[in-house]
Amino acid sequence: MQFMNQTSNAIASRLIQLREKIFAAAHSAQRRADEIRLIAVSKTQSPEAVAALSSAGQKDFGESTTQEALNKIKKFPAQSITWHFIGHLQSNKAKFIPGNFAWLHSLDDLALASKLSRHAQEKSASVNMLIEVNVTRDPKKHGVALDALFNFVEQLLKADHPALDLRGLMTVGPHAAPEKEIRRCFAQLRQLRDACRQRFALPAFSELSMGMSGDYVEAVQEGATMLRIGTAIFGDRDYSK
Repeated sequence: MQFMNQTSNAIASRLIQLREKIFAAAHSAQRRADEIRLIAVSKTQSPEAVAALSSAGQKDFGESTTQEALNKIKKFPAQSITWHFIGHLQSNKAKFIPGNFAWLHSLDDLALASKLSRHAQEKSASVNMLIEVNVTRDPKKHGVALDALFNFVEQLLKADHPALDLRGLMTVGPHAAPEKEIRRCFAQLRQLRDACRQRFALPAFSELSMGMSGDYVEAVQEGATMLRIGTAIFGDRDYSK
């Protein structure tokens, strides 16, 4: 019990420190910190760790696999936590998103959108959707190609999925890149969001999910509205689990 208390205290302390750094980054960029939603990436973390953060005031949590996430979600009262699915979603797992997750950050397939819409309507649920864009053009990463984004959005709107609310874009920044390159990629995503909002008359298309533990300051500087941060809160992950 003493070990769990020490762990919980350490997590809560890192959360406070992180929020202070986000506030400073927002202030430096002449932005309001309350424009930025911190998503605690809780994949591989225990329900106890999630509970510790929730008790410290954290309400948004991100998961990458449905099986692990559902085991956690059922341990918490409905509405007490806002769950975000941030990983690549296999089409056969689409049925688990509506009703469990308020947000999906990784939409990059039109057929998947159709499945999500059908399952959402069956459950009388809705899901906030972010389109993942492969800004870095990395063939190992998921996401819609830069030059295919406008067509992708157009096809989504034509399909008319009333249970899916298009809210913005998501990307994963370049790994171990210079600050200038990181900011260039994040700025490009912001420009794409603005272009989509204007081109398709989508006033609610306002979100930018970008920035993780290693590049959240650059993301804030370039307009991120959602930060997906795990290590800076929970510490290094135990990959043996």
